[in-house]
Amino acid sequence: MAERYVLDTSAILAFLGGEPGADRVERLLRDARAGRHAVLVCSISLMELFYTALRAKGEDAAFRLLALVKAWPLEWVYPDEKVLLQAGRLKASHRLSVADALVAAVASMRGATLVHRDPELEPLRGQVDLLSLPSKGKR
Repeated sequence: MAERYVLDTSAILAFLGGEPGADRVERLLRDARAGRHAVLVCSISLMELFYTALRAKGEDAAFRLLALVKAWPLEWVYPDEKVLLQAGRLKASHRLSVADALVAAVASMRGATLVHRDPELEPLRGQVDLLSLPSKGKR
């Protein structure tokens, strides 16, 4: 079976902003397009990307950003009850936002590596396979 990766919103934003770690995300997307592995995104990232762009650049830019990201070689995961309950387990035992718990639950249940740059996810190491990108301030 091909490897699987789940992109956290922070990884998508790092790529879009040309920030540290963007090259790793670009490689994952290129390899996904070539069929070497699967790249998944939890649907909660649609909301996070939309409101981030909406605040920064307005509605037209936010919709353009969503269209761009939705054209990437991604599998969008819309959480079912099992994923929601796994997210609840993770949130009950760790200090996570609802969005981070959902993304981590998708990675956990799909046997995927979670690609992120969010320090809030680091306590999940050992429960969820993590690929940590450098933080914004590090090159």
